[in-house]
Amino acid sequence: MDEALLRTLTPTVIGILVRRGADFAAAEDAVQDALVEAVRVWPDDPPRDPKGWLVTVAWRKFLDAARADTSRRHREVRVEGEPMPGPGEVVDDTLQLYFLCARPSLTPASAVSLTLRAVGGLTTRQIAQAYLVPEATMAQRISRAKRTVSGVRFNQPGDVATVLRVLYLVFNEGYSGDVDLAGEAIRLTRQLAAKTNHEEVAGLLALMLLHHARRPARTGPDGRLVPLAEQDRSLWNTRLIGEADGPRAGLAGLDPALPRHAAVAAYLHERDGDPVTAARLYAEAARSAPSLPERDHLTRQAARLNAQLRS
Repeated sequence: MDEALLRTLTPTVIGILVRRGADFAAAEDAVQDALVEAVRVWPDDPPRDPKGWLVTVAWRKFLDAARADTSRRHREVRVEGEPMPGPGEVVDDTLQLYFLCARPSLTPASAVSLTLRAVGGLTTRQIAQAYLVPEATMAQRISRAKRTVSGVRFNQPGDVATVLRVLYLVFNEGYSGDVDLAGEAIRLTRQLAAKTNHEEVAGLLALMLLHHARRPARTGPDGRLVPLAEQDRSLWNTRLIGEADGPRAGLAGLDPALPRHAAVAAYLHERDGDPVTAARLYAEAARSAPSLPERDHLTRQAARLNAQLRS
């Protein structure tokens, strides 16, 4: 079983069911039932179209539950015409599910739990282990959270700040348990960053990657925590740090209105192999430096490059 694939497909399938008429709680329950069925069936009979299979099975699970619930007969009228099995819709509702799960009306703990269940694809048992609570307690927490958001529709705007708080809380849950929650938070934040041009989302992802890059050095061979000052920096995963796309990408994204723009631009031009422009910008930044130590540092950088150019 490809657990990563199932986690990726889960929010998409939930979104499809919601757009077909299911409320969030019913859709999420139906998709979880379909995932259980997938774990049972797929090892011996893998589907050619995993998403289409999950959509079909989850929709049937939803219909069965709707028909069995006499208090929801009015919904049966809307969903009676079951679509023929086939490829699932290509619409990706992952971003909408982020905002649905991270509603300001939920407590941070409930929002994190619901996000991990609906968007992250974790089981209730895995989430309970991460929070060190009994599985029954976590099931009740998730159930209450689902009831809270069950009446919220996709066209109701969400709160980016709440989403970011939830993702950072997920990241801070740490590295223990069956599922790496720090890695899971990075995976979810990458998805969000790919779907929205929001500076705070990009900043949160960069912060997560910067901290995550130090992970191999955070503990010793015996599991002992290693403070930052004692860490072996050769173990840091430098590929995760923000310099991944090179100095030109940094220059392209640099806002001229930002403080210390000239100093940052000077550094990036030097990294890009343009010492003439870098020296000029270092001198410009030195003239407007807010402190004497900063001015001296920038002046030395300009002098160093000018000396190299004259030699």
